Amino acid sequence: MTANSERKIVTFSLSGRMFGIDMGSLIEIREWEEPTPLPRVPGYIRGVANLRGTVIPIVGLAERLGWQPSQLHARSCVLVVSLGGKQAGFLVDEVNDIVAIDGSSIQSAPEVEIAEPGEVAGLVAATLRGDQGERTTMVTLLDLDALGVTRQLDAAA
Repeated sequence: MTANSERKIVTFSLSGRMFGIDMGSLIEIREWEEPTPLPRVPGYIRGVANLRGTVIPIVGLAERLGWQPSQLHARSCVLVVSLGGKQAGFLVDEVNDIVAIDGSSIQSAPEVEIAEPGEVAGLVAATLRGDQGERTTMVTLLDLDALGVTRQLDAAA
């Protein structure tokens, strides 16, 4: 994300936390449908789905981040995104809002020892709309390319 420019992000919840991705990466938001499983892929790849003739991996984002798998419910959905010319779907607990943020307000993640650095593109305070009105909360911006999902699927093929 570039500084000093307005950016739109899609915010979503995952394991009780608020995340965001750059709106430019989003292709569509789909209702959850059970994907077709594949053998010998990492456990976070739940399978594949057909998106208008293109087979895409469906990733349990919570599992990919090292957390317990998301519990499926009526608001579970898949964010279909473009990653380096390829497409992938990420299972999230619930899409919250699309908000505009100032690129200069994005803060770097604190330097802590994590297994795979780079997954967090930054942190930003964002005003989100919800059932209880507007509220300002810290949103963790994800760098989806850094998750390496399409490389893993290519290796499994």
